[in-house]
Order: sequence, then structure tokens, then C-alpha cells
Amino acid sequence: MNSTHALSPANANPDAAASRDHPCDAPIEALSIESIRAAADRIRDAVVRTPTMHSITLSEMAGAEIWLKFENLQFTAAYKERGALNALLLMDPQRRARGVIAASAGNHSQGLSFHGRRLGVPVTIVMPRTTPTVKVMQTESVGGKVVLEGETFDEAYAHARQLEAELGLTFVHPFDDPAVASGAGTVALEMFADAPDLDCIVTPIGGGGLISGMATVARALKPEMKVYGVQAALFPSMYAKIKGTEMPCSGDTLAEGIAVKYPGEFTSRVVADRVDDILLVEEAALEKAVSLLLQIEKTVVEGAGAAGLAAVLAHPEKFAGRKIGLVLCGGNIDTRLLANVLLRDLARSGRLARLRITLQDRPGSLYKVMSAFSEHNVNIIEIYHQRIFTNLPAKGLITDIECEARDSEQLDALVQSLRNSGYVVNPVELD
Repeated sequence: MNSTHALSPANANPDAAASRDHPCDAPIEALSIESIRAAADRIRDAVVRTPTMHSITLSEMAGAEIWLKFENLQFTAAYKERGALNALLLMDPQRRARGVIAASAGNHSQGLSFHGRRLGVPVTIVMPRTTPTVKVMQTESVGGKVVLEGETFDEAYAHARQLEAELGLTFVHPFDDPAVASGAGTVALEMFADAPDLDCIVTPIGGGGLISGMATVARALKPEMKVYGVQAALFPSMYAKIKGTEMPCSGDTLAEGIAVKYPGEFTSRVVADRVDDILLVEEAALEKAVSLLLQIEKTVVEGAGAAGLAAVLAHPEKFAGRKIGLVLCGGNIDTRLLANVLLRDLARSGRLARLRITLQDRPGSLYKVMSAFSEHNVNIIEIYHQRIFTNLPAKGLITDIECEARDSEQLDALVQSLRNSGYVVNPVELD
């Protein structure tokens, strides 16, 4: 592989022997353009051939040509079913008949369960007890048998490996397996066929399966293409592994689909060899990207699916003028969470605001403030009075007013008007 593209992993082991029982020990050559093309032929009739489309508006915003691969349009709303299906089809028939098992609380569980049921393969999914009920129900609805065990993913994973041995099942890893990564790489084959002029791809990284497959195709078809991975700043596990450093991995990230504490052994070696760099994105950038994709492209993506766009918008100098391929790798986001993201984005843009105003507790005080809102045509959504838990004098009160404006300029004019009238006004800021 072209050494100009190689990163340096802290514990690479490219000479490890390949084994179906321990696919993470396979040499990186087990993931090749040939294995990915074979996977594409194998799964072609059972997965959606999702579109790759140019976004005029996002391109203008980014100062680059943006092409989007809509993997959120798969039946299970994520690319994960490609790798799961390829692994099932490569499996020995006797093993398939006994059944497979996985530890997952996300898209892998649904992809494996859906295609397992379609192929008549019993599928058991071990999930932490803390898994939201909706994810359990979604997995069961597409054919998986769910076992709840442990409080964390690590505990669920350990239990899955125990059941694998006790029941004679075959473990299907969500990412650390050449067969799974080869299936994921079929995304790139389709993307490059639809957008042959791409000179850069930016791909989310959790455990590393998707970017391993994507980078393998890129290096085979366009060796000089820039290949970037993206991780949430709260979970920089692959970044830290490749850089040979230690970084904390914890927190409530919007991109829970790539919130992986321990990246794959096999995939980390592939990433080190075939990826140019890994970028980290903050939560606000992920939220903005999710919101933009819904508003501009009218498509719903989860946080992980928006990571590529978040990175491009957060690093405009790195991507200016490039022709960039982004994978919208999944669309499984809780609707209440999506609503929160959209409302927070409106707040950051100045469309929604909460103004904290100090008033005197006397008749007519609130009415006078309302008159200013009316004059500036700013709509009031909610009003909250606080008389007790405040350090104001007993005759004072704090009023929080949630309101909706046309834009930040209209809101600024209202705030200035209130201050000119003698009111103390403090907008409540988002972090």
C-alpha cells in the first residue's frame, strides 16, 4: 500500500494469521478490492442500491462539491446490513443452521436479524439492560431474539461470547471482521460508480468497519484520493489508537452509533495503512449537520450519519474546492431527540430564544414588556415567573420568556429596545 497514506498504529500486527474463528487476527490483505467486489455480487439482490446525489446548497455552504450517499434508505435505515449479510452468506451452512449471535444495541442488530430471518438463520442479539425499549422492539420486529444482560455494552459483549461457546453459535462481529468490512466497502463501489470525479471521502468511524471498506476501494481505484475518518470528540477511540495516545471516551454523544470505546484490532490496522487522517467533531457540529440534512436535503439521519458533513463544515480550509463523498450511514434516530436537535438549532441561529427579564412585582409590569414584543413582531411561546428562588428583593421577580423571531437581527432589536426602556435583559445561552 502507498506509504504516503499510512498512519502509524500503536500496536499494528500485519503478520497475524487469518482465521474464521478469530477474524480480527486476519492480515489486512484479507480486505481487498476483490473481496469487496465479491461481496457486492453476493449481496446485490438483497440490499437497496441507494442513490448518490449532488447537493447544490450544501456545496455552496462548504465551498466544495458535496455528494451524499443515502444509506439511511436501506430497509433497516443503515449500511450495517451489507456487512452482516455478507458474513452470513460466507458462513459454513452448518454454522448458519445452528444460529448466530451478536452483541449490539444499534444498527448491526437490526441488519443481522433482518437478513437472518430472511435466510432462515436463527439470530440472537445480546443487549445491555439499559437499551431503550424501542431498539429492543425494532430488533425483535425484524426477527432477532433479544437477550438483555449487563448494564454496559462490555458486559453484554462478554455474555454474548459466553453464549457463543455454550450454545455452539457463531459470533458475528459488528465491525472487526474482513467479511463485515468487505460488505461495508460495497458502499464505496456504488458511490464511485455514481460520482466518478470524487477526489476525497469523509467517513464516520466507530469500530472502523465502514471506513476500512471505503478506504480499501479508494486506494484501489483512486490511490491519490484523500481519505478522512471522523469521530465524535467524546469518543475518539480510533483516533487515540492510531496516534498512540490515551484519550477519555465517555459522555452522551448524539453520534451514539460511533460511540465505540474499543475500536477493532483488524480495522485499526487497515485504517493505519489506508486512511490519511482522522478528524474529531464536537456535539454542536453534529447537531448542526443533522439539522441541515433535514432542512436542506429533507432526509433524516442519526448523529453518526451526519458526522462527515459536520467535519467538512467544521474544517472548511481543509476541504475547500474538493469533490467530496459523504456517507449518510444511518437514519435511526429517536424522534424526540430529533425534535430537540432541531429546536436547539433554531435557538443557535437566533430563531428561538429565552430572554430573562428582571421586573417589579406590580400590576402592569408584564403588560409593558409584552407591548415591546408586539412592536417588534416577536412571537411569545412560553412565560415563566420566578419570585421565590432569586436573590432579588422581595418585590422583584424574574421572568423567562421563550419567543420566536424571524432571525437573530429581529431578536437583537427587541433586546436593545427593552434595555433602552430600562429593563435588565439576559438571553439564556445554549452551551
